[in-house]
Amino acid sequence: MSFIETLLNQFQDHLERQRNLPFLRATMAACAMVASADGDVSFAERIRLDQILETLDRLKVFDPHEGVNLFNEFTDAILEHSEDGHKLAMDALLEGAPEAPTRELLIRICLAVSEADSGPNGKKALTDQIEIVTLCNRLGVDPKNCGLYVDDPNFPDVK
Repeated sequence: MSFIETLLNQFQDHLERQRNLPFLRATMAACAMVASADGDVSFAERIRLDQILETLDRLKVFDPHEGVNLFNEFTDAILEHSEDGHKLAMDALLEGAPEAPTRELLIRICLAVSEADSGPNGKKALTDQIEIVTLCNRLGVDPKNCGLYVDDPNFPDVK
């Protein structure tokens, strides 16, 4: 590979990273909001985060440690001061997901994080469900568009 080709490839990688940085921040913010909803981030949720970073094409251009560091910053902020931490995360979400398809993708990612921490029998935590539905409302996403139904038998009864 010539010097010029190497420079061009490095420049294209840099552009791709810059273009997708808001999406990385939005994804890590959304994951942090759901993972910390119950006040604790589990090992299973962290494993799922790694899987997300390795699977989504738009995130593969980043070093996974960069994503994990962002996730940790958001979870720390949320757990230390909930109101300010949630505002910081929502700002990142709104910046990184300006259109409906990206917002729906983020909700699906949140569902994947929630499923990682399901109890026996596949029961999802009520705190996770509340956080995801709240995110749907704040992002203007119909939960049904993401396969999320309030009467889902895998969610605990809310009577």
